[in-house]
Parts: sequence; C-alpha cells; structure tokens
Amino acid sequence: MGNIMNWNIYLSGEIHTNWRQLIKEGCGKLELPTSFHSAVTDHDASDAAGDLLGTENTPFWRDHKSAKVNGIRIKTLIENCDVAVVRFAGKFKQWNAAFDAGYCAALGKPYITLHEDDTTIIHALKEVDASAMAWATTPEQVVEILQYVTSASSI
Repeated sequence: MGNIMNWNIYLSGEIHTNWRQLIKEGCGKLELPTSFHSAVTDHDASDAAGDLLGTENTPFWRDHKSAKVNGIRIKTLIENCDVAVVRFAGKFKQWNAAFDAGYCAALGKPYITLHEDDTTIIHALKEVDASAMAWATTPEQVVEILQYVTSASSI
C-alpha cells in the first residue's frame, strides 16, 4: 500500500460552541489522516490583531487593520487546505465564514457547510450551500464525510 495522504482541513465559522473539537475528536478516534487549522478563535485576540500597528480613534480602522492581519493567516490556511468546513449558527451572523466559503469557491477548494436544518438559515445560505460539496447538520456527519473521503479505497 502506498503513502496515505494527510488531509489539511480548515475549520471556519462560529466560535461559540465546541463543534471544532467534536470534529477533531471524531477524526482522532477513527485515526483519520487529518490535520486541522483555523482562524484565531479567541474573539478578543482576533479583534486586537491589528493593535500592534498602532491605536486607532475609530472602530472601523481598528477592525480594518485587524481584519488584514488576521487575513494573513486565513488566506494562507485556506489556500493550503484540502477541504474546508464552514460552520454557521442561526443565532450568530458569520459574515466572515460566508466570505471564507466564497474564497474557497473562487479558488476551487471543496468545502462542507455545517448548519442546522432551519428554513431561515437555509434561505440565507442558499448560494453558499449551492457551491458546497456537502451540507452537514452535525459535526458527526462531517466526520463521516471526512472518513469516506480520506479512506475510501482507490483502484
């Protein structure tokens, strides 16, 4: 048997629940050849990423600088991933996650959306879901997809 490919998985989106950890643990239990990367998930640290470039008097410019500094990490990780998982949660508006999904689509990177089966969020994400390779409603479904794509037999 040849070398098994290690899959780089980029985890994007909602930061208020443990969905990332559930996917990592599920793949770990199955010993899938995966490694995981993400944007900075500490909200305060992410918001302050541009502060090292000097203080700003308006929130727009603080956010602008922080978005650019965070973008160094995000763009690099998305460009180097094999597949992305983009999580949306109805209570929160993940505009950055929608941007990440669009960036994946523009690059031709496959991505999986992860969100509830709720008509409000389904309608809001119709274009994002239409470009996704799969839509999952639970982290466990994402693990099942990753198990299939990372270990399906080849001819």
